[in-house]
Amino acid sequence: MTFQELQQSLHILGLEDRMTMQQIKDRHRELVKQYHPDSGNVADDGIGIQRINAAYQVIAEYLESYRFSFAEEEFYAQNPEENLRRQFMDDPVWGGVR
Repeated sequence: MTFQELQQSLHILGLEDRMTMQQIKDRHRELVKQYHPDSGNVADDGIGIQRINAAYQVIAEYLESYRFSFAEEEFYAQNPEENLRRQFMDDPVWGGVR
């Protein structure tokens, strides 16, 4: 897989740069329902069920080999509310106790 193939797959599924696995699965399911041949919808824009499934397969393959980071910096990047809490928890203006 190339980066261009990954980007094309993201575009086909309409995914953003950061999404949860559940959001990816939900989007795939939504598109499959919309473009499934039994639904009666014909893909006029070139996006068919085969392209949707192929794009999902590329993304699934990428995620299988993805190396997750459990570093503190990555935790706070993934959880911005916790980052704010950490930054301001001792500040009396924001409810912290001194």
